[in-house]
Amino acid sequence: MVQRRKFSKEFKLEAVNLVVARGVSLAQVSRDLDVGENVLGRWVREFKQSEQQAFPGHGVQKPDDAELTRLRREVAQLKMERDILKKAAAFFAKEST
Repeated sequence: MVQRRKFSKEFKLEAVNLVVARGVSLAQVSRDLDVGENVLGRWVREFKQSEQQAFPGHGVQKPDDAELTRLRREVAQLKMERDILKKAAAFFAKEST
């Protein structure tokens, strides 16, 4: 079974720097570093979107992703509470008649 390779933030930044700042072609950098062209292209896009937040590391989320996760968790909690209240209201309505 082939294990996925992991690249450090520094490696990714240097690879992106070769493409963005030095003007080396994406294909040439991918061949030189033995990294897939699609992977390197994704790194370049991620870097261009947000240079400061690019490649956050293992287990570290970007602030937008962290906020989205928190909001999804909150929505799930509110839906559960709503369903419980609906069932309780139906139960008491049936009992009072």
